[in-house]
Amino acid sequence: MREVSKSGNPKGKMQKFLWKNKVINCFKNDNPLIQKKLREVSVEEGNIIATELFQILNERKDGIGLAANQVGIDASVAVVNVREPVVLINPKILNKSNEIHYYEGCLSFPKKGCHTKRYETIEVTTAQEEGTLIFSGMQVDDKDADSQELRTLEAVCVQHEIDHLNGIRIMDRMIDTTIRRTEKKIGRNSLVTIKKNDVVKVLKYKKAEKFLNDGWIIS
Repeated sequence: MREVSKSGNPKGKMQKFLWKNKVINCFKNDNPLIQKKLREVSVEEGNIIATELFQILNERKDGIGLAANQVGIDASVAVVNVREPVVLINPKILNKSNEIHYYEGCLSFPKKGCHTKRYETIEVTTAQEEGTLIFSGMQVDDKDADSQELRTLEAVCVQHEIDHLNGIRIMDRMIDTTIRRTEKKIGRNSLVTIKKNDVVKVLKYKKAEKFLNDGWIIS
């Protein structure tokens, strides 16, 4: 996911990098993995890949999340770095609640953000954690605005990266936010029928407006 990043590395012993990759720009180069569900890996292999992904984010300094297929690796591994470094190895979303709309960008599709449908709270399982992880932007109290914004961003970023691991792009989640007029505009000289109780009048709209302000309705 695209955003200004914080520096960070996964917890635990740093391991030797097996890859030196970079994010593939899908507008310029083919990435056969970007729409593919990725293979599950062992925790050991996942941690090595996660270390490499964090290194790429740190070098770029313009992202807050990265999935393995974005750099050409077929492995169900992603990292997120919004509030703190998070490693996702073979992640799955178990529960989600409170639908929200969010504007997202993506390192694989630079300068091409879009509005998506996400969820404010998600529960996630990963290969390396015994329990589940909860990511939530729910408001805690009235003084929680800054924390709530970051936690919401983190929850969206986790959903974004898990989508990548399942071959789903932000364009596949895109929603239309265009505001459309649902009622036909009435011209000032158009004839309209207005009604109040049992009384009916037909007159030009410009003359009918004063009646509409007095409890009459267009029928």
